[in-house]
Amino acid sequence: MTDFLMRYAITPRYLTGPSKRRPRRPLDPGVRFVVVHDTGNPRSTAEQNVRYYERSRDEMSASAHLFVDDRQILECIPALTGAPEKAWHVLYNVPTDDRLFGFDANDAAIGVEYCFGDGIDADEAYRKYVWIVACICHRFALDPSRAVVGHFFLDPRRKTDPVTGLAQSRRTYEQLLRDIVTEHAACRQDVVSLPPAVIEMEGTVVATSRLNIRHGIPSRRAAVVQVVGRGSELAYVGLTREGEPVNGNPVWYRTAGADYFWSGGTSAVP
Repeated sequence: MTDFLMRYAITPRYLTGPSKRRPRRPLDPGVRFVVVHDTGNPRSTAEQNVRYYERSRDEMSASAHLFVDDRQILECIPALTGAPEKAWHVLYNVPTDDRLFGFDANDAAIGVEYCFGDGIDADEAYRKYVWIVACICHRFALDPSRAVVGHFFLDPRRKTDPVTGLAQSRRTYEQLLRDIVTEHAACRQDVVSLPPAVIEMEGTVVATSRLNIRHGIPSRRAAVVQVVGRGSELAYVGLTREGEPVNGNPVWYRTAGADYFWSGGTSAVP
């Protein structure tokens, strides 16, 4: 398999559901493309947008999967850190998405929102924005040169995003598309590696601090599928001594779902 360089953390902050904003319906027929947006609300951070979505979850249906600013990548509807669900980020009655991709965006696309404006480091926010779209393309085996489209392109009579947000840092939509392709190539680790040897054994440990559960491989390059808090009990069905060494410790536990967490962030259950 081809690994992908995980430059940044993806933090799940799921909206309560089912609700108008998060219907808790799976993407059908799966992820086929990515729609890039901006918030249209200068100076609003990823945290502020997700909190607003949560407060108004039963008042309106508009939503997106991820919000990106200079500090965080927050996932409020599962896309990368959980089984992908639908978000309402493009109107159903605009036909361009169906013509381009054969599916409606709400049924088959992940929506990514770019935060911009005063108080947000535009360069760092842009780097994270480019990376997360490249990461989505890698995860779902999408061609980044063909599978990314702007909201304005799908709904030109109503929308200008992400063109307006990008202009705040003197960047263009065309540059964004080029940079996503470049980042996708730069982050792919084109090395086929043998799976780690896993010793089958069952047990339970407790997290000694916030701990990331990583998807598929025992490495910090792997996507975060869950973040657990200190004191959380974690069941495992195996361990490997061939994971990425962290502070000199290469031992990782494997979950029943074949994901991994680092043993150095745990202790025995009292």
